[in-house]
Amino acid sequence: MILASQKATATMTRVEIMVLMVLFEGLFSAGAVSDNSTIPALVNIGVLYSFNTSVGKMVKTAVEAAVEDVNSDPSILAQTKLKLSMQEDTKYRGFLSIAEALQLMATQTVAIIGPQTSTTAHVISHIANELQVPLLSFTATDPTLSSLQFPFFIRTAFSDVYEMTAIADLVNYFQWREVIAVYGDDDHGRNGMGALGDKLAERRCKISFKAPMTPEATREEITDVLVQVALAESRVIVLHTSTAWGPKVLSVAKSLGMMENGYVWITTTFLSTWLDIRSPLSPDATSDMQGVIALRMYVPDSKLKRWFISRWTNMTTSGKNGNGTLGLSTYGIFAYDTVFALAHALDAFFKRGNQITFSHDPKLSQIRGDNMHLDAVKIFNEGNLLRKHIYEVNMTGVSGLFKYDSDGNLVNPAYEIINVIGTGTRRIGYWSNYTGLSVAHPETLYSKPPNRSSASQNLLPVFWPGETTQKPRGWVFPNNGRMLKIGVPKRVSYRDFVSQVQGTDMFKGFCIDVFLSAVNLLPYAVPYKFVSYGDGDRNPSNTELVRLITADVFDAAVGDITITTERTKMVDFTQPYIESGLVVVASVKKTDSNAWAFFKPFTPMMWAVTAIFFLLVGAVVWILEHRLNDDFRGTPKQQMVTILWFSFSTMFFAHRENTVSTLGRFVLLIWLFVVLIINSSYTASLTSILTVQQLSSPVKGIDSLINSKEPIGYLQGSFTRTYLIEEIGIDESRLVPLKTAEETATALKNGPQKGGVAAYVDERAYIELFLSSRCEFSIVGQEFTRNGWGFAFPRDSPLAVDLSTAILELAENGDLQRIHDKWLLSSACLSQGAKLEVDRLKLRSFWGLYLVCGLACVLALLIYVVQTMRQYSKHGPEELESSSGHGSGSSRLRTFLSFVDEKEEIVKNRVKRKKIEGMSYRSTREVGSSINSNKGFSQASSYRIDSATEI
Repeated sequence: MILASQKATATMTRVEIMVLMVLFEGLFSAGAVSDNSTIPALVNIGVLYSFNTSVGKMVKTAVEAAVEDVNSDPSILAQTKLKLSMQEDTKYRGFLSIAEALQLMATQTVAIIGPQTSTTAHVISHIANELQVPLLSFTATDPTLSSLQFPFFIRTAFSDVYEMTAIADLVNYFQWREVIAVYGDDDHGRNGMGALGDKLAERRCKISFKAPMTPEATREEITDVLVQVALAESRVIVLHTSTAWGPKVLSVAKSLGMMENGYVWITTTFLSTWLDIRSPLSPDATSDMQGVIALRMYVPDSKLKRWFISRWTNMTTSGKNGNGTLGLSTYGIFAYDTVFALAHALDAFFKRGNQITFSHDPKLSQIRGDNMHLDAVKIFNEGNLLRKHIYEVNMTGVSGLFKYDSDGNLVNPAYEIINVIGTGTRRIGYWSNYTGLSVAHPETLYSKPPNRSSASQNLLPVFWPGETTQKPRGWVFPNNGRMLKIGVPKRVSYRDFVSQVQGTDMFKGFCIDVFLSAVNLLPYAVPYKFVSYGDGDRNPSNTELVRLITADVFDAAVGDITITTERTKMVDFTQPYIESGLVVVASVKKTDSNAWAFFKPFTPMMWAVTAIFFLLVGAVVWILEHRLNDDFRGTPKQQMVTILWFSFSTMFFAHRENTVSTLGRFVLLIWLFVVLIINSSYTASLTSILTVQQLSSPVKGIDSLINSKEPIGYLQGSFTRTYLIEEIGIDESRLVPLKTAEETATALKNGPQKGGVAAYVDERAYIELFLSSRCEFSIVGQEFTRNGWGFAFPRDSPLAVDLSTAILELAENGDLQRIHDKWLLSSACLSQGAKLEVDRLKLRSFWGLYLVCGLACVLALLIYVVQTMRQYSKHGPEELESSSGHGSGSSRLRTFLSFVDEKEEIVKNRVKRKKIEGMSYRSTREVGSSINSNKGFSQASSYRIDSATEI
């Protein structure tokens, strides 16, 4: 339908063009452009605006000043002057606008500045496309005026896409989720709101109500629309219209009390333009818009900007261009830069050897008749070249950097965010397409990496309507007499959580009291009514109840509703008000202690390994001490007894043998630490076994249920069934639905053998209530999910956020615990001292200790062997040779073992004695040699020889 509408519009426009070409034939001259001149002396530029409006007056003054400056600047178009052709757009839309545009094009203009509105731009852009005349506009900001559909429409300001993105970021910054759109029902308004809706959706926000108005709405019509807005839920209102009647809307809103506390008004650039043009303002002019937030196209501060503002003041207060007091808005600055951008494009156009020529449209020539004279309207042959040169402009104007990106939009779009206060405005921040919201000037951020994180988005405090600085909530319950329909599950079991009072529409229970207490903490009234859900014969499905919220059957759901992944995909939940994961319940029996209870703390494997290490450590210490310590020597029988005694006496730290070797002390120190840990663990476990009543169950937890084939019970209507099938992988045939606590108790007592169940899986909140009066059952294993209960609301509901805050406040002030104690506190069997049978201590809990001890023993033995081999290598061969000569291998082994068994002190003494004997032997041989070589010596010498022999 949209394509058909566009085709019909295009066809109608072509007919209008042909008719008007006939009407205006012969009325216009050919202009001042010569086809034989390469660089003409004059170039016609048309301006199509409504000059009787405040914006039109400002634009006219700015354009005339720019043309004057261009013509006096020899660096731009040195041989050519610009000639303005002003055309009044009396109605700035519709059929007459086409006629006024044709008047300009018939003068062979090379470009047209304008029109003022997007509606007119949509119409005459077809003419511009046909005649290839560039259309430059800085006020027609409709985002649908794209360069693809209208290639000759060139926007010289920022598109409304960026403005709507800035508004969406504002809404998201203040954490509102819904807005009301009030706009003019024309191309500009509708397409702008379409862009706003898209940008809000990207941030999980939306337009909850659209309030279009005719562009020429009367005060009564505006009142009718705003009354509907006041009845809506949202209090965040986005106003997107023109300077002609936008202030009138704010005035009506003021009279209706819609500028009071709780309302938020965000306007597009029309308001900042209206305020700037009328500056300075009187109190009466701004009394209707106190606290309103408005956007203004951002123009960075520069020397050129300050010069232009000073010149503007002079132009509008005196001289031939004087129009009385006329403020300057950003549209005036962009109008000035638009002329300069066109001049730069023409300058580049001429410097590349191009010339301006016009020709007849061959398509129009085919439909000429005797009474149709279309010669006055011609095609600008080089229009496409000039269009390309305009997009290639790269200059610094009063508005800052003037340059186009690849999409045909000006680079670095940014807006000031202003707040109307008193008789003026206050800047509260900036928005740029580069970094979003900030309090820093956008140009200071372009040199840094872009940062759009929520933490980097900042604004100054805002003065809101109603003379308050507190951020409005942004919504209220609609004042239309409608109450919230809150679905409440009509439970069959565990009615302490939620139940309907018989014979009434009232509900009671833990969940209901929490909801009522939270609602009472809200700073506003909540009109609601409870509606039961379920037939009363079976527990209803909470998942289906949640789904009915998405189907608009209920506005919310209150009850024992578990927050699961599946449900969070459909609705929003409040903060959990009770934690409740899944647990396993099974039948248990008491276990009495017996005469052999002291064996229970350790498993058989643990006992065996511990005994082995006692013997191992004793043997290692004996080896390390045997050659040094007399306590570890004696007959083989004595040594065996020593090993056994020493090993097991360390259990009680009663060993009397002293260790003298460094390695033995090292091993014993580590072993005593291991013994300390084992003794402590054994004592604690045995104490628990003998002093606390024990309960045993064949079911140990969810893992044992997974590995078995026995039936499992679950609460009918809960999410447990889905979880056990899809997440745990339990076969559906094993699951048995149970409706009530009594039915559950009977099934557990009967067990699988009598048609019952081996275990029952449900949420801890239910189980605690179930076990409070049933001591023959108990929770086995650990809680294997982490869930909570919450109240369900539609997606992005602000009430869910406010109730979450209220629930946290209930938890902090203790009211939540008091409500819990009122409904759920009772003497549970689990608090009477009984507990499940304690698992015996297993080897896996101590293998690290044993590993360290074993490594210490091995290390000590290695060092000992190395030391012993070194001693044997020094002294063993001599002993072997002296005792047995060159013996066999067995004799060498016996000798080595004899060496190892020998006390180290004896070996050292023997070595010392042999050293002395060796020294004496060497001395005797030296003396004998001396006697043989000196036989003739004196008696004194003989005496010395005899003395030596005696020695």
